[in-house]
Amino acid sequence: MQNEMQRRVKNIHANFTLVDAHIDLLFDVEKKRRKGERQIIENYYMPEFKEGGANIIVSSIYITEDYLPELGLRKALDQISAFYSDLDESKDKIKFIKSYSDVKEAMEKGIIGILLSFEGVDPLMNDIGLLRLFYELGVRGVGITWSRRNFAGDGCSFSKVKDKKNGLSQFGEKVVEEAERLGMMLDVSHLNEAGFWDVIKIASKPVIASHSNCRALYGIMRNLSDEQIKAIAATGGVIGINGVSSIVAEKYADVKALADHVDHLKAVAGIEHIGLGFDFCDKIFGNKTDSKDKKEGEDYDVIDSYPNIHKLTEELISRGYSDNEIRLIYGENFLRVYKTILR
Repeated sequence: MQNEMQRRVKNIHANFTLVDAHIDLLFDVEKKRRKGERQIIENYYMPEFKEGGANIIVSSIYITEDYLPELGLRKALDQISAFYSDLDESKDKIKFIKSYSDVKEAMEKGIIGILLSFEGVDPLMNDIGLLRLFYELGVRGVGITWSRRNFAGDGCSFSKVKDKKNGLSQFGEKVVEEAERLGMMLDVSHLNEAGFWDVIKIASKPVIASHSNCRALYGIMRNLSDEQIKAIAATGGVIGINGVSSIVAEKYADVKALADHVDHLKAVAGIEHIGLGFDFCDKIFGNKTDSKDKKEGEDYDVIDSYPNIHKLTEELISRGYSDNEIRLIYGENFLRVYKTILR
């Protein structure tokens, strides 16, 4: 029985397309390059991507509070510039994903594909014209907010306290409309509930939550209610499960607790609307990697980076998930959205 489990896991990670819809990769690339290091993705991340069987990675453009509002645009451009420099140094090993044909090329060549996405449109301030410029630079995902307010709307809290009832601003509505016109994916992770429903009302294409879990299992506002989950599914969208402990569970955040979110999404939305958005944070933000050393309130990855995704695979198999269901969760569902939206 154990040999059969190992065979299935090995086959899944060797042959299935694995899409991780969220990691703050550019944050780390820009930080390390500023210190004089080079080939950051190739040296620090590529071995883990390959060992874990990852194929397509979505990197956020994430700006910390201390650069906002004045330096948000500068910092976003710095991150993208650092990414371009890293690409130049790792030619033929990384494919910059701007279209679905790029996705297919990356998979055919067996190289890592990287797609860029806003984690909050703070760098735009209130200038809608900048969205087109970021599109031309290669950004293809639009997370409206991080968990704070910007000109587009309010972010959600990480607590159980109800969020502000403000929906999208007029500028936020323009962002949604222009993003769809350009061929950019709308991402509602980190958006407050009122803004979420505004996006659903306006959007005409699939909407994603790149890295969110289920509020029914852990009742913080950062997670999605069953009604939100159903609404995303109704658009044809996908929800990427988030592996950060503070999003997974209040206590005992581990692989089993993460798999519980997969079970719940399957029951509420259906298998066609579940994906991966691990949001690996330990390595990027210097968190402790051993959960036994954590203090209360500290974040950690319930799965220790890409080489250990097999632990989730084993847990899903033990719960009766078929290979085809895992194939959909691990990549095919997000690929469907990419094929629909990316030009």
